[in-house]
Amino acid sequence: MLQLEDVHTYYGDSHILQGVSFAIQAGETVALLGRNGVGKTTTVRSILGFTPPRRGSIRFRGRETTQWRPYQVARAGVGLVAQGKRVFPSLTVRENLWLATTRGEWTLERVFTLFPRLAERQGQLAGSLSGGEQQMLAVARALVMNPTLLLLDEPSEGLSPLVVSQLGQTLQQLKQTGMTILLVEQNLSLALTTTERALVMNKGRIVFDDRTEVLEASSTILHQYLGV
Repeated sequence: MLQLEDVHTYYGDSHILQGVSFAIQAGETVALLGRNGVGKTTTVRSILGFTPPRRGSIRFRGRETTQWRPYQVARAGVGLVAQGKRVFPSLTVRENLWLATTRGEWTLERVFTLFPRLAERQGQLAGSLSGGEQQMLAVARALVMNPTLLLLDEPSEGLSPLVVSQLGQTLQQLKQTGMTILLVEQNLSLALTTTERALVMNKGRIVFDDRTEVLEASSTILHQYLGV
């Protein structure tokens, strides 16, 4: 589904990704973990074309996308739940969803079934929603694009423990549908309970790539790279 090979990405002269390589198979749910500033969001930005790599290769469903523009990557089937929610505050819930809707299994009716709260508030301005409701809307908006691969960048950021628990249940439901997911997350508990494989990043490199239960059992990796 997705393959990164020796990806090097810079911000100006700052060398952020220093040879990132990993692959995600169709139907896999993968967590990308690491401390702040190690390159997780830059990895997402590189995949989407917001910050194209200077070296290396990114392939999506067998096609080289390294230098594609973001809209081309999105049209190819990569959906994003961006860090910080990024909903359109002056549009209603339904308008936010309508703008992103494409043909496919994920219809407005289906996301309203997944998120009943959004169905109740579909005529309400997105900017007036709670933080948790805005995150639901961000996920729902990505789903109605009917992506083949869903990227979630720090979806639990700033949410209460109750809402994080609800988010975990949603991710479990998406996992059961067979959707391919890359979850970038600081909340280790959420990541370990909703994904089957973990990548750990440190200083712009992948330093661990194995099943989540192997990471959970590795006190050395957890302490050295995640501060647990």
